[in-house]
Amino acid sequence: MEFRLLGWPEDDVLVRLDHRAYAYAGKFAMSSTGKAVALDDGQRFRIPEEPKREYVAPVGIVAFSEDRTDPGALWLRYVSVRRERRREGVGPRLCAFVVARAAERGYERVRIAVNNAYSYEALHKVGFAWTGRETGIAELVLERPAGEPAAVDPAQYRAGLDTIAARDDVDDAERAFAERKRERGPPPVDDSAPEDT
Repeated sequence: MEFRLLGWPEDDVLVRLDHRAYAYAGKFAMSSTGKAVALDDGQRFRIPEEPKREYVAPVGIVAFSEDRTDPGALWLRYVSVRRERRREGVGPRLCAFVVARAAERGYERVRIAVNNAYSYEALHKVGFAWTGRETGIAELVLERPAGEPAAVDPAQYRAGLDTIAARDDVDDAERAFAERKRERGPPPVDDSAPEDT
């Protein structure tokens, strides 16, 4: 797997994704966010030139922007992995890649909001932890230092899973997943960020 930073928000990078293969596909066609991609080894990738209507197919993609109220923080806005490549750990590794690039750029911390137990668990594996805060749209705000990950408080980790599992819109499979992870406690952190290629 190769990881590539396509640009920061000020670089106006637009990426067209097929909406049938990626969640949030339309969000990556906005120029107000930076973008990074995960590619298969040797996969060629180029951003289509306007006005062509070409689509690109990275394994995964993440959009990010600076926090408007906290210049020391970078928000991961959208993470999407091609449908047939989900559950391979691409999303969390791509987020870890962006964390490392954010640290190089001088950011002190990186945040992301999640709305399900699966993303919550996956991001804890790369050093994010629940802040105890939620967004107005029932997402849990996770954060990690841009450098070394902070220690995860097991009680806080479990409280986040409890918050997700208590929601009315959580199905039985996700609730059971949250319970299993709650019983186990925080996962070990693999902070080995992939290198830029």
